[in-house]
Amino acid sequence: MKHIKMTLRGYLIAGLLIWLPIAITLWVLNLIIGTLDQTVNVLPQGWRPESLFGFDIPGLGVVLAFAVLLGTGFMAANVLGQRLLDLWELVLTRTPVVKTIYNSVKQVSDTLLSDSGQAFRKALLVRFPHQNAWTIAFQTGAPSGEVKQQLGEDDFISVYVPTTPNPTSGYFIIVPKQDTRELDMSVDAALKYVISMGVVAPSAPDSEKRK
Repeated sequence: MKHIKMTLRGYLIAGLLIWLPIAITLWVLNLIIGTLDQTVNVLPQGWRPESLFGFDIPGLGVVLAFAVLLGTGFMAANVLGQRLLDLWELVLTRTPVVKTIYNSVKQVSDTLLSDSGQAFRKALLVRFPHQNAWTIAFQTGAPSGEVKQQLGEDDFISVYVPTTPNPTSGYFIIVPKQDTRELDMSVDAALKYVISMGVVAPSAPDSEKRK
């Protein structure tokens, strides 16, 4: 009887390991598609699928969002479109309240998405939350301005320490560069390591494998 219970338990765990990632993936995709489908609401009532065809078209919002992003990128690539975008940005940056939010979001997005930016380009090991513990962190830049003046001549870097299993929350800390260890793993691999709470360990570097 005990053997049967252990066998059934093994089958149950095996089935869970197969279906759990699939279920979570489908749930996330459904959440993303459902959110993007809300972009259809920007269309006039007469242009919406329920008015034209009498029913909703799942995924149409994804296509619409993709088309808007593609069209905006195309506009930004030519002179006339760039002038229109500059004019629109001028309006946003001169509107009270809106300008504060817009400037903050734009600065962060430019830093994260720019090819020349250094934010989240390196995975590091840092001592956190105390000197006897190490954790995964991501380099986001280097101190500047008054912060750099207060820190003195030492070489410091700014890092983001994500929490697990939700890496969108975390801690911003400034640490001496000499107290960090740069990792060979990619940022994607480091994120998987954090999200999985250390279960999905990245493979060793090629140099380590050859030893």
